[in-house]
Amino acid sequence: MSTETRGPTWQLPKGRTKSNTALNDGGTPSLFGTLVKIVLLGLMSAAMVFAIMILIGNEDYLFAGIVAVATLIVNWVYLRRGRLPAKYLAPGLIFMAVFQVYVVGYSAYIAFTNYGTMHNSDKDDAINAMLLNGQTRIDGEPIYPLTVVTDADGQLNFLVTLTDNSGAMQVKVAADGEVLQQVTPTEFNSFGKATAAEGFTELPFREIAAIQEDVVRAKLYLSDDPDSYFLMTPDASQAVVFGPRLDYDPVADTMTRVEDGKVFFDSGEGTYRSADGEDLAPGWRVEVGLLNFERAVTDPGIREPLLRVTIWTFAFAILSVLTTFVLGLGLALLFNDAKLRGQRWYRVAMILPYAFPGFLSAFVWRALYNKDYGFINVVLFGGAEIPWLTDEFLVKISILLVNLWLGFPYMFLITTGALQSIPSDLMESARIDGATAWQQLRLIKLPLLLVSVAPLLITSFAFNFNNFSLIYLLSGGGPKDFDATINVGHSDILISMVYKIAFSTGEGRDFGLASAFSILIFFIVGTVSYFSFRRTKTLEDVN
Repeated sequence: MSTETRGPTWQLPKGRTKSNTALNDGGTPSLFGTLVKIVLLGLMSAAMVFAIMILIGNEDYLFAGIVAVATLIVNWVYLRRGRLPAKYLAPGLIFMAVFQVYVVGYSAYIAFTNYGTMHNSDKDDAINAMLLNGQTRIDGEPIYPLTVVTDADGQLNFLVTLTDNSGAMQVKVAADGEVLQQVTPTEFNSFGKATAAEGFTELPFREIAAIQEDVVRAKLYLSDDPDSYFLMTPDASQAVVFGPRLDYDPVADTMTRVEDGKVFFDSGEGTYRSADGEDLAPGWRVEVGLLNFERAVTDPGIREPLLRVTIWTFAFAILSVLTTFVLGLGLALLFNDAKLRGQRWYRVAMILPYAFPGFLSAFVWRALYNKDYGFINVVLFGGAEIPWLTDEFLVKISILLVNLWLGFPYMFLITTGALQSIPSDLMESARIDGATAWQQLRLIKLPLLLVSVAPLLITSFAFNFNNFSLIYLLSGGGPKDFDATINVGHSDILISMVYKIAFSTGEGRDFGLASAFSILIFFIVGTVSYFSFRRTKTLEDVN
């Protein structure tokens, strides 16, 4: 009599066994567990439906479709019996898609746009911003007396005493954004300014001071035409005539500057541009193709600092790995001698810089390097004023020394462990065969060491290639390169340069160019890591 086997089994208490299929099914859920699952899925689905409605309202149909499909898949996975591995994998895959795949994909997309300062919205928003901000005081227009008043409901209004060329006087009132309407005044001051009207009373000065920002921002229109002149008050006592600086023609899609009649056309690059090359601000975000990459190659103000920063980034990463590895290995060889007394305490002392937070170390070393009162200049060099962090060459030496201080304990730890894993019999055989200490290190220890340590050296290179915190906290990337057209310093590495381009508030933000540089960093690190790991595989094969 044969029995059917449904895969390997695992031994359970009291001799019971459970097959692969049973484990995959997850057993029979309880009623309480089923109710909890349904409630949680219902809440999640309701939130996703709300998000889909918002995306559709914003005309993001692609993302709305992705969210809808993902919601259906999640419900299918958790409502269907079995598929236990999928139930565990689904949350991780969702978070990976949201926080990794989407972020990387969106960053890559931004590299092909002009997204940045003055180009951070769509065209309609840019036109509205230009028309709202493009307002100027009209020369030759009179200044009218104004009184801040409130109506019966306590709403803020503005009472204006208007006088035409013939001397006829009219008193009008309006709230912010409304057209002035004529009213009957009830009180005047000694200068002939209306201070109250039927249904409106003057607001005390102390209350005006509390809402000063609302008062000076208010616009009182002279007619129903939204492009007409309007009144604004700089001091809550006078009304000044303002008018639009730009005139938009939606048919021709042009902007005309009122004061000189200059016409600006859509340049196709996210700006309105005149025939002589003048641009209006703000612009809007558009896809520019490979323009950001072309700028990095053709613009000398970007190409030259980019090349210099790339060379320094490679030098910094390679020298950091090399110096920390050499020092860490040397100390590991020194303190790996069993005859050394107090070996444990020496090892503890060696890892103290690694235990100290890196950002605090950067701040401490920044104070030590201070040219005027730093410990290094005042004590070690007898009061010399050496510009450790402001000289183009010395700042790089300073950074490498600090990174050596921070990085050698890590290399000391991993090389100590690798050295202790080398069989003692192998080293004893080498000594019997007459190998010197240098030969043992070069021909036996180092090759065996690199087999296990090489992947860590590669990751250390990748870390130092993007070691933003040390550069930013120690030198800030300075001293500044004034010949560059982008915000970059002589000690910046690629990642700190990208940060400055993307988030610097002083010189504008260019997310498109920063994203293009991020793609460059990704390919550099990926290529180096690929060939390095291939070399590591070769070392393992040789071993």
